[in-house]
Parts: sequence; C-alpha cells; structure tokens
Amino acid sequence: MRIGGLASGMDIDSLVSNLMKAERMPLDKLTQQKQWMEWQKDGYRDINLMLTELRTSASNLRLQSSFNAYSITSSNPDIATATATVNTTPGHYSVTVKQLADSAKLNSSSSLGKKSTDLVPAGSFTLATDKGSATITTDGSETYESLAKKMAGAVNANGESLGIRANFDDTTSRFFLSTKDMGPNTRIEISGGLADQLMGGTAGAYSGQGKDAQLDFKGSDGASIPITGLSSNAVTINGMNINLLKADPGTTVTFNVQSDTEAVFNSIKGFVDKYNEIIGKIETKLTEPRHRDFAPLTDEQKEAMSEKEIELWEEKAKSGLLRNEPILQNTLNSLRRAIMDPVQGIANGEIRLLSEIGINTGDYREGGKLFIDENKLKKALMERPDEVMNVFAKNDPAGPGIGDRIYKELQTSIKSLGDRAGTPGMLVDNSILSKRLREMNEEVGNWQERLFRIEDRYWNQFSAMEKAINQMNQQSLWMQQNMFGGMS
Repeated sequence: MRIGGLASGMDIDSLVSNLMKAERMPLDKLTQQKQWMEWQKDGYRDINLMLTELRTSASNLRLQSSFNAYSITSSNPDIATATATVNTTPGHYSVTVKQLADSAKLNSSSSLGKKSTDLVPAGSFTLATDKGSATITTDGSETYESLAKKMAGAVNANGESLGIRANFDDTTSRFFLSTKDMGPNTRIEISGGLADQLMGGTAGAYSGQGKDAQLDFKGSDGASIPITGLSSNAVTINGMNINLLKADPGTTVTFNVQSDTEAVFNSIKGFVDKYNEIIGKIETKLTEPRHRDFAPLTDEQKEAMSEKEIELWEEKAKSGLLRNEPILQNTLNSLRRAIMDPVQGIANGEIRLLSEIGINTGDYREGGKLFIDENKLKKALMERPDEVMNVFAKNDPAGPGIGDRIYKELQTSIKSLGDRAGTPGMLVDNSILSKRLREMNEEVGNWQERLFRIEDRYWNQFSAMEKAINQMNQQSLWMQQNMFGGMS
C-alpha cells in the first residue's frame, strides 16, 4: 500500500518521480541507442533495395541479346512479318509464301438435318488421327453437341489425347473437326458404324490431311532457297523469326534488317542514369554530418514538444546514420573499378574501356558519377556494335565483361548489407544488427522490471516513514494531553 505525505507534509509523488528520473537514465540511454540502431538498420535496408534495383538494371548488360538489337521492316506485313533474334545479321532478305501450314480438317459433306440438342442414334465409330485411334460409342442418350465434346476429349490406347477440336454447328447442321497440330503429317479419319450418318455421305470412311508451309527464301546473295515440310507458319531462318500470314505465290516480301542503335543506346543510358542516381544517394549518406547533440528523443521528451519540434529534432538525430560506412565505401570503390578498368582478353585495337565509347567518370568531387558523350557512344554502336557488345557482355571467367563485373560486385555488396542489417522481404533475419536489437529488447525488459522494483522500494520506504511520523505524532499528542490536560 502506497501512502502519500499526509503525516510528513511532503510531496512523495514528486520525490519518487525525481528519484526515478535518475534511476531511469541508463534505460533512457539504452532506449536511445536502440532507436539509433533501428534507424541505422532501416538506412542499410534502403541502400540494399537501391542496389538491388541497380543489379536488375545491370543484368541486361551481361546479355549479348541486349546488344544484338536489330529492327526488321517488311515490305508487305499482310503476307509475312519478321522479328530479330541474337543471331540476326543485318542485310536484305526476301520470301515468297507459296502455301501456309494447316491442320487436318474434316466436316460433314451435307446437312444432317439435326440440331445440337437432338439425340444421336445408338452405335459406334472409329476416330483416328496421327496420334492414334479410339472407338466412340453412343447409347442413344448422346446429343450431337455432347458427341462433339466426346470426340474432342478422345484418347488413344495409351491414354494420350488424339489432339482434336470438334464442334457441331446448328446453322449448317454439320460436324466440323480439325487437328490441333498443323503440317503434312497430321491426319484425321472417321470410319465404320455411324460414320455415314455423322459425315452425311455413303463412303463408310472419311479423312482429312494437314498441309505444310512452303516458301522460297532469298539471302543477301540473291540465291533462292526452296523450303517445304514446315509444320508451322512461324519459322526461324538465318536468325529471323518469320511469321507467314498469307499464301501469295505471286508476291515477294522483302525484309530489311538493320541495327537498332537507339534501343541499345537507351539501355546503356538507362543503366548510367540509374547508377548515377544511386551513387549520388550513397555519397550523400557517406558524407552526411553526425549531430551527436541530437540523440533520439525519449517518450517523456516528446510529450514536452510539438510535432514540428519533434520532426526537426529527428531530422538532425537521423543525420549521419551511415557516415563513412565501410561496406558502402567498398561498394563505391569496387563499382568504379568494375566500370572503368579495361576488360581482359580482348585483342589489341578493339574496344576494352568504356572511355573508348564515350563513358567517363567526372571530377572526383562528383563522387564517381558517369558521364556519356552521346555522339561518341552512338557512333561506336553504329560502326563497332560487336566490340561494344563484347566490352559489356564478354562471357569469359578469365576476363568477364563490364556487365558481369558490375553484377557480381553488386551481388557481393547486397549480401554484405544483408549480413549486416537483413534483406528486405526475407522472413528470417539473423543479421548482426537484428541479433543486437533482440538482445537490447531483452535488456530493456530487464531494466523495466528492475526499475519497477526500485520504485516499489522507494514507495515502501516513504510509506514506512509516513507510518513512523504518524505514530510519533499520535504519541506526542497523547503526551500533551496527559501532561498538560489537567492544567487550566
């Protein structure tokens, strides 16, 4: 039971509160250290996210496909179009589309005089494709629509689909069937039993055959190359993905393949812009001043301040969280080397440095940012595209290209930051700072229990004092009454 200062006349609440302020100083200091470390952990993670974004941007610079950028124009896109691959070679090419690939098709030769909801007579027939055959049986309860679905789901003896599309059309009162695959090897056949009733004829067996795509291709030398037997209307020839859209033996379609330097330029410039943005932010964090007089605020201090005062104070308190941070300094240094050092294993006379294509670092006071001479870079992309690709995307462990070097350095830095402060998005965090914060949480809890006991002790002592003073007052009053009570 806590007793106030009724007997002593003292403000016990204030006395205990002031005593506890002194006792709480180590806890306040620990809480401030914990808050600082949490801010610092957030700062590390923000940088980690930035470097992850930069790694994504750098990933494209590792791939030769990012530099094999070609545009292809078609003289008649209604007949054929084409897109480039990594193996595309600049030049002029042409195709003459003689025949498009097609699936095997089969449909009723005459109207059956039925609707999709009518019942099919009981019976059976054989349905076959190049993938095998199946016996389809009806018991008199099948409709023409449900029979079409049964044919579409038919499987061979091994349980594999026959690969058929089937439909009963109410408008024409016919079955329409086709194989899903195309090409000369595809076929579809209905025979026996109900075949005549379903196909509207008297032949007993009905079949359809697929067709191959056929074209003539001319390379840069003008020689015509006949191509047949294609089971698709999409074909790759000489590094070009060609789409055949219409058969027209009387029309020659010309493809003009040329380097798309703008796409490669934009890819490189996009990386440089992202690099400069992130490098600038890291440099700011490394040089940000530390204001040691502005420690994180305690809850009691915040209660005495306005929101604006708290905001301004914490702006100062958070400054310098990553000042001179070794991991970040090493990151900047390693990235500069990865970017500006010559690529090993490239023959003399070929591009080995980014400076040779117009990419340079500026003054040291600018923090290692990159600057592009756009005219020089575009000229290199136009006149020496293979060498530009090689300097970025060279695939050789003994002398990897700049793209691979940047990617690996970023991987190392991201891991180091993750080890230090955890990786954003990871469910398990055993980083150095997270472990220390968990320890500090335990220390805070221990201190709070200790302070509770100390405050309780103070109250017990003052309560005991109040009881003693109260007893003394009562004794004094008794003595006065007994010693002087009879005097007039």
